[in-house]
Amino acid sequence: MTRKTRFMRAFGRGTAPVALALALFCTGMAPAFAQNDKMTPIATPDQPTAIALDTGPLPDAKNAEAWHSQYGSVFARNVTEATLTPFLPDPAKATGSAVIVTPGGGFRSLSMQNEGWDVAKALADRGVAAFVLKYRLNQTPADLEGFSESIRQMLSGPRPPRDPGAFDAAKMLAPQLADSRAAFALVRSRAKEWNVDPDRIGMIGFSAGAMLTLTTALHGEEAKPAFIGNVYGPITTSENVPADAPPMFVALAADDGLFNNQGFGLVESWQKAGRPVEFHYYERGGHGFGMYQKDTTSTGWFEAWVSWLKMHGMLDKKK
Repeated sequence: MTRKTRFMRAFGRGTAPVALALALFCTGMAPAFAQNDKMTPIATPDQPTAIALDTGPLPDAKNAEAWHSQYGSVFARNVTEATLTPFLPDPAKATGSAVIVTPGGGFRSLSMQNEGWDVAKALADRGVAAFVLKYRLNQTPADLEGFSESIRQMLSGPRPPRDPGAFDAAKMLAPQLADSRAAFALVRSRAKEWNVDPDRIGMIGFSAGAMLTLTTALHGEEAKPAFIGNVYGPITTSENVPADAPPMFVALAADDGLFNNQGFGLVESWQKAGRPVEFHYYERGGHGFGMYQKDTTSTGWFEAWVSWLKMHGMLDKKK
């Protein structure tokens, strides 16, 4: 079985046309922003507070990290070395809780602004320390035209039937899972310095980042997120949910285009295991709504997430 086949099985049999799927799959963006859909190369932004995770360079990587703008946001590609960027709250607001924020992009790009920095800033404003994980990515062509064409080719072939038993997330996402584990280890090692409770570190992911978040929760071993958020990630497949699985928040739009009309096996798995789960299924919102303001109720996901954190005591100040 090829890497492509495993990836497509993991992400289901979506019905979006190739052109739409390309925009969604490679950028994690919402089609409502099509007026700005051109990818434009940009210089790598300054990231003075980014901390190298020292998980090593991506094996056999030939293309260097590159950035582009699209939909009024910025994206990273060909990330070969992982970093973690802290967004710390005002000490007067700090609750002691923390969240590792994991952007999406099909493991071929990272939506660093819409699903990373903007989420982290909003969490810090609520007193939650946030850390944006820039994890290593699958290699793509160095130029944007070649990058787009590579995604088109990947999506143009027939998608095989889903076979959950054939997909080994921990194995397929080994580099990214190593980055995630290292991120948790770093935050816990500096918890006192960053005013973080080591037992209240959670994780939220978007699209592919949600897949990494789930894999971390189920296979991350020592990482052990205290809670997780799955925002427009795949939720079709049932999982073997352990008795100590973390509480999970899920948000998905019914018109997602990638993960709609496929069932809710993941949510049901959490329920059957007797673990806390909250599921928001929005009528509209598309895929990749993130922190964009849209005329749909999906825009309210962040406030719902914060309310959920509050319900679980994560906004209570550390004593």
